[in-house]
Amino acid sequence: MQAAVQPVLGDGPMWVFGYGSLIWNPEFPVAARQVACVEGWRRSFCMRSIHHRGTEGDPGLVLALDRATEGACGGVGFKVRAGAEAATLAALRARELISSAYEEVWLPMRLSCGAEVAALAYVIDRDHPQYCGALALEEQARIIARAIGKRGSNRDYLFSTADHLADLGIADPDLVWLALRVRELAG
Repeated sequence: MQAAVQPVLGDGPMWVFGYGSLIWNPEFPVAARQVACVEGWRRSFCMRSIHHRGTEGDPGLVLALDRATEGACGGVGFKVRAGAEAATLAALRARELISSAYEEVWLPMRLSCGAEVAALAYVIDRDHPQYCGALALEEQARIIARAIGKRGSNRDYLFSTADHLADLGIADPDLVWLALRVRELAG
């Protein structure tokens, strides 16, 4: 897939790629949704959350797209309802760019129907202090089991994402392992 060119709002439908909480809580008007995939990226708990799923004193972890040359990430492609593009972009920026650890990019996304579209996505800035891509799964599990932020517990975020991926038939062995381990740690 070639790099996506940033579309002009109002010039055809706007698509958003969801790989974490957007899958189960997009918070914008959706006209259509399909299972989708972006190549060259992987879903990873590689961002410390100091707002939504943790605090500055006790950071949690949230998912981000982390570059992976041989990787591919399955998720959901959301077609934004016509006329809601500008409001959706503003809402996503307020939600996702709260600490500037994510970068807003347009990626080529393959939909389950076979079509390829340019999709808005949020990827991790590896130079940002919140980036933590080298954490072992066990350490991730211990953090996720205890952290709580403004949007709720870190473990509920993990469980919801893992459950929805399973419902969609999207395999993510790391999230399955983490969900089982966090349930053990949380009792």
